Amino acid sequence: MKETLIIGGSKGIGKAILMQQLENNKAYNISRTAPEISHPNLVHYSLDITKDELPEINSLDHLVYCPGSINLKPIGSLSVEDFRNDFEINVIGAVKAIHKYLPVLKKGNAPSILLFSTVAAKLGMPYHASVAASKSAVEGLIKSLGAELAGNIRINGIAPTITDTSLAANILRNDRMKENMIERHPMKGYLNPIEVAEMADFLLSKKAKSISGQIIPMDYGIVSFKI
Repeated sequence: MKETLIIGGSKGIGKAILMQQLENNKAYNISRTAPEISHPNLVHYSLDITKDELPEINSLDHLVYCPGSINLKPIGSLSVEDFRNDFEINVIGAVKAIHKYLPVLKKGNAPSILLFSTVAAKLGMPYHASVAASKSAVEGLIKSLGAELAGNIRINGIAPTITDTSLAANILRNDRMKENMIERHPMKGYLNPIEVAEMADFLLSKKAKSISGQIIPMDYGIVSFKI
């Protein structure tokens, strides 16, 4: 049984990953609210990753950092504080977690780290300046640490398109908006959390032992294709 730490596992993609990991592994979850599940393999810590001290965990094989933001505004309406807050959630929180648990991960069994980007880091999208800037920094972190930790710890990222979670509820708030989102994607769909969790499970597993420093797009063709 492996041991996986998921930061942000109470909702959305993080919760889907947590549920999947609990099938065969011990899972630690760090989030402000507890997940609405109980399981003998689950240990939960309630805290704010951006403000609180992280708990001591003595043994880990995987670290998954899920917190993110969708702060969509015209550049004239985005304050410096908006950029700072998004960077704190998406980048500094991930760095804080990696710095804390890197010594433990180095002792793990085929250890790996998984972070999250967005399609907006590759595709110019109006009103995405703050989140795209933060997630582009996440991609740079993945590339750099992939090289630095090569031969010891693998680190990869997933760059999803819009995913049907509470974070995206305002973008998918009615049937018309959902249909428009489907039509925007060349492969006529958008993501659900379980799809992303399945990719996460693969990237954490030994099946992906040759893959590190990569950002895997899950985009339903919106970045890859022009049709």
